[in-house]
Amino acid sequence: MYETLNSKDFDFLNEDDRELLNRVSAYSEKVLGDVSPEQVRISEQLDKLRPVMQELAEERKTSLEDIFIKYMDLASLVLAKKDEKFKEDMQDFDVTEF
Repeated sequence: MYETLNSKDFDFLNEDDRELLNRVSAYSEKVLGDVSPEQVRISEQLDKLRPVMQELAEERKTSLEDIFIKYMDLASLVLAKKDEKFKEDMQDFDVTEF
């Protein structure tokens, strides 16, 4: 099951950004399943995600490329925030080296 981004950990994202990430993540879970992103070429992943991204682009009256860029930027921000939180949590346990 995909993780929704409604928690306070992601309050730095606005509602529109959370909705975009949630929709792409849910669709990705459905079409890619448990396949590790490292095992599938990026071009293949994008091809599978194209329908949901096209739908978002039409709804938002923007280009597919803009949705893709926005998705990649937001996914990077969320990943960085999760990494930062993980490191903070590990400092609480006096674990500082990875």
